[in-house]
Amino acid sequence: MKIAQIVCRFKPYKGGISNMAAEESLGLAKLGHQVTVFTPLYNVDDKNYKSDEFEIKRLSTFGRLGNGAFLPQLLWSLKDFDIVHLHYPFFGGAEVVWLAKLLNESKINLVITYHMDVVGGIFMKPFFSFHTKFIMPRIINSADKVIVTSLDYAQTSNINALVAKTPEKFLELPPSVDLEKFFPSKKNKELLYKYGINSEIDRVMLFVGALDKAHYFKGIKFLIDSFNVLDYSGGQDSNYHVKLLIVGEGNLKNKYKDEVSKAGLAGKIIFADPVTDEKIADYYNLADLVVLPSVDRSEAFGITLIEAMACGKPVVASNLPGVRSVISDGVDGFLFEVKNEGDLANRVSKLLSDDQLREKMGQQGRQKAEKYFGQEYLIRRLVGIYEDLLKS
Repeated sequence: MKIAQIVCRFKPYKGGISNMAAEESLGLAKLGHQVTVFTPLYNVDDKNYKSDEFEIKRLSTFGRLGNGAFLPQLLWSLKDFDIVHLHYPFFGGAEVVWLAKLLNESKINLVITYHMDVVGGIFMKPFFSFHTKFIMPRIINSADKVIVTSLDYAQTSNINALVAKTPEKFLELPPSVDLEKFFPSKKNKELLYKYGINSEIDRVMLFVGALDKAHYFKGIKFLIDSFNVLDYSGGQDSNYHVKLLIVGEGNLKNKYKDEVSKAGLAGKIIFADPVTDEKIADYYNLADLVVLPSVDRSEAFGITLIEAMACGKPVVASNLPGVRSVISDGVDGFLFEVKNEGDLANRVSKLLSDDQLREKMGQQGRQKAEKYFGQEYLIRRLVGIYEDLLKS
C-alpha cells in the first residue's frame, strides 16, 4: 500500500504524537508498505533527520499557530495514496485534508487518529473552543475510520457525541512500544556517576516528556512544586533520599531550572542533558519509578507509561481518562488524584519504601507491555484497519 502519514510535528521533535507517527511509519515500512510522511518545515535543521525506510516531506508553512501550520500543498499532494492517515490535532493541516477529502471523496481513503482534546491556556482557549465546536466535528465526520488510543478517553472527550452517534466508525488502537529496545536491565554506572546518584541510598523518580509550551499539560510545574511534599513523605528517619530526574527538551527547560534553583532543590531535582532515542531506555532503567503528573485532559494516554512498563518499572500517573486505561491501579502502578500533592506523595512513598512492591509491579508492567503494546502486533492491527477500509 501507498500510505501518507500527516502530522503536525515529526522527528527530531520529541512528543507523543510525533513519536507515535514515527513508530507507525517505521513499522509499516518494515512490512513492505510505501510510506510518506507530510509535516511542516519549522526549522531548517529538521531536514537533518532522515529515514532510510520511508520518505519525509517537510512542507513550507503559510502561517503558523503553535505546533500547527497552514499547508495548502496538501490539497494536491494526496490523490495517489491508497490511505491518507491524519494525526489530529493539526491546526492548519487538518482543515486542508478535510477540504481535499470533500473535493475527492471517492479517491481519498481517510483515517484519522484522534490523539487528544485541545484545552489551551487563557489566550488560546477561545479559539480552541470555537474550533472544537464548529470545525473539529466536520473534520472527524469526513474520515472513513477514526482511531482512538482508548475508548475510555474518546467516550469522555470532545468527540463523545460523535462516538455515540456512529460507534462503528471508531476503533481503539493504542500506541506501541519496541520491546527489543525497552526492556529491564541494570542501572548504567556511567549515568549514575554523571548525575550524582548513589544507588544504595537514592530512590529515583523519572519524568520523560517535552518541556515546551505545547506540553504545559505534562505537569512539570506541579511536580516541582510538589517535591518538598514528596521528599518529606519519605520520612526524616527513612533510609533513602528522593531524587527526581527530568528527561526532556523544550523552550521552558531553563525556566523550570530557574524555579528549581530558587526553591533550593538543585541536586534533588536533576535535569538530564539531551538524550538520544538510542539511549532513552538506559534512563528508564535508572529509575525506581516513573511519574506522569499531567494536569488536564490534553494528556490522553502517556506513551512514557508503556515504555516504563516495558523496562519493568512501576508507574505513578494522574487519574485522567485514557491515562487510567493504561494502568491497573495497585497492580502495575498507582493512579493519583489530579493536582493533589498529598495523594501523589502517598503513592510515591508507598513504592519507594517497599522494594518488593516495586519489583512485583515492575514485573506486572512488563507482562502487560508484552501482551498488549508490542510494536509488531499493533502495527499489524493498523494494517488490518487499512485493508478493511480498502475492501469496503
